[in-house]
Amino acid sequence: MSTLQSWNRLPNIASDKILTLTEHAIPSQHSAPHPLLAHGNGRSYGDVCLNDKGTLLRTTALDRFISFDQRNGILRCESGVSLQSILQLVVPHGWFLSSTPGTQYATIGGALANDVHGKNHHAQGSFGHHVRAFELIRSSGEVLLCSPGRNTEMFRATVGGLGLTGLLSWIEIQLIPVNNPWMWVESHRFNNLDHFWQLNKEAEQQWPYTVAWIDCLASGNARGRGILFTGKHAANQTQLPSYKERSKRVPFDPPISLVNRLSLRSFNALYYRQPVKPQGNLCHYAPYFYPLDAIQDWNRIYGHKGFYQYQCVLPPEVAREATVQLLDAIAQSGQGSFLAVLKTFGSQAPVGMLSFARPGTTLALDFPNLGDKTLKLFNRLDAIVSEAGGALYPAKDARMPASLFQSGFPEWQRFSDFIDPAFSSHFWQRVTL
Repeated sequence: MSTLQSWNRLPNIASDKILTLTEHAIPSQHSAPHPLLAHGNGRSYGDVCLNDKGTLLRTTALDRFISFDQRNGILRCESGVSLQSILQLVVPHGWFLSSTPGTQYATIGGALANDVHGKNHHAQGSFGHHVRAFELIRSSGEVLLCSPGRNTEMFRATVGGLGLTGLLSWIEIQLIPVNNPWMWVESHRFNNLDHFWQLNKEAEQQWPYTVAWIDCLASGNARGRGILFTGKHAANQTQLPSYKERSKRVPFDPPISLVNRLSLRSFNALYYRQPVKPQGNLCHYAPYFYPLDAIQDWNRIYGHKGFYQYQCVLPPEVAREATVQLLDAIAQSGQGSFLAVLKTFGSQAPVGMLSFARPGTTLALDFPNLGDKTLKLFNRLDAIVSEAGGALYPAKDARMPASLFQSGFPEWQRFSDFIDPAFSSHFWQRVTL
C-alpha cells in the first residue's frame, strides 16, 4: 500500500487512497471515495495537503506546458508542472519566476493554492499577484475560467485557497525579465534585532530580494543577531562563471533528531561567524533561492518523529515588540531552530481570501518534534501572535488552534461559500469543525 505524507511528517497521518490523475477529470463518487483533495509534490508542511478519509488526487502527471510567450514572458502550463521545470524552460530565454518559495520542487498548482511568497515580497508581492488566469474544474463538472477580471470572487477564493475550491487544470503566470541565471548578492552581519531593523530598512530601498537568518537562541544584547542576505538579478555580462548543480542525500532516518540543543548552539554560533561578503559576489540562482534543495531528503535529519514549522506574520505597528517576545520565549525554552528566517513583507494587499503574506514581519522556524514540550512552547507563541493580531501560515502548520486560524483569516467564513462540496482536507476539518 502506497502512502503520501507531508514534508515534515506531521501530523502523524498518511493518506493511502491515492489516484494519480492523467487527465483533467474529477472522479465520480463511485470511482473514488470523497472528500477529494489535489496533491502535488507534497512539499507543504502539516496537513493542508492531506486527507486521511477520502482520496488524494496526485497531480504530478499533469506536467505539460501549454504556451510560452517569449516576447512578453507569459507562461501557461498544467497544474502539476514543478517550479524547477518552469525555470529550466524560461531562464535560458531571459525570464524568471516573479515570486518563488524556498523550494523549486513545489508544483505551480501548490504555489497558487498556498499563495507562496519569497524574498522579494516587498518589491513584487506574492505568487498570486502574478497569476493572470487559471482553469478550475468543479466536482459538478462545471469548468470555470478565472482571472482578476473574470469570476473574480472565485479567483480570490482559489488563490491561497488551499486546494479546496476544485481541481486546477492549467495556470497562466507573468514572469519577470533576467539577463542570465546569476544573482549579485551581499551579506551583512547584524548584532541584534535593533541592528536588523536598521539594515533591513536600508536594504529594501535598494535590493529586490532581502531575507535574514537569525540566531534564535541568542539572548540579552545579542538577541536576534544574524546575517542579512540581499540580492538582485545580475547584469548582462560577457563572461560568467560556470555552474554545475550538485546535491547530497540524507540516506536514512537517524534514531533521534540530529537537531537538538547541543547541535543547535554549535551550528548557530558557527553560522553567525561565517565570513560575510558586504562587497558582494556572483551566485547562481539555485543555491541562492533554494539552498536546501541541494540536500535531498533533508527532512530526515529530524528523525522519524518529524518536525514542526512555526511561521507567523505580525502587523507592522507591533512587529518589533512581538518579535522580541517570540525570541525571548524561544530562547528560554532552549528549543531553537537552525532554520530561523526573519523578513518584512511589503505593503501590497493580499490577493486571496486566505492569503498569508500581508504587510508586516514574518518569522519562520523549524522545531524538532519533542512532544508536549514543543506543543507547550507553541501555546506560548500562539498567545503572543494572537495578542499582536497576527496569523500563522496554513501551508506550514500542523497544529494551530481553530481560534487562531479564524482570527488570523477573517474572511474564512466567506471563503467557505466557494469550497467545492466534494473537496476537503485534514487541515480544514481541524480548524473549522
